[in-house]
Amino acid sequence: MRRIMAILGFVVSIPALSSQSFAGSEIPASRSIAAPIGFSSACARYGWVCRNNSGGRVGDGEALRALQQVNRYVNSRVTPVEDRTTTGRSEYWSLPVNNRGDCEDYALLKMKTLIDVGFPANKLALSVVLDRRGGNHLVLLARLPSGDYVLDNLSGSVKPWHRTGYTFLASQNFKRKGSWQVTLAGPRASQFIKS
Repeated sequence: MRRIMAILGFVVSIPALSSQSFAGSEIPASRSIAAPIGFSSACARYGWVCRNNSGGRVGDGEALRALQQVNRYVNSRVTPVEDRTTTGRSEYWSLPVNNRGDCEDYALLKMKTLIDVGFPANKLALSVVLDRRGGNHLVLLARLPSGDYVLDNLSGSVKPWHRTGYTFLASQNFKRKGSWQVTLAGPRASQFIKS
């Protein structure tokens, strides 16, 4: 609890960033798909991952500032290490352990921090992507009126999904948080679409 209060205090004390206007869009989603390994146990341990609490309306300007602040704060506080180092398991989704974790751990901490400061849970979703080199990666999506934005431990800035260079494979359903959807979009999406 003390750690969360420290995070909240830091997030609130960061000066407001200049408002940026991004042209965005929502990531296209189609059929349901099985959740990635590690997601179900994270839902069981952390109820907020799959809880669909809605909040008030989210405007772009204020929301983008909060997203930028949380993204930078978590990226600066967590050291990247593999699950095997922190938990002894090959794939284990958790909050960072001793301020160390992999991409899932960063994304979960960003989600929790945003929910704790009042960001609507139904506007946040996890997403499995291929990074620019073709490696598997997980990011946090935030849905704003102007589109979906990505919070990423590999980037200091929050970007519209289509400007990341990532190929989006599957994402947590914004409306039914315990389920996932196919979201084939981005540079390599056509490789996964059957003709």
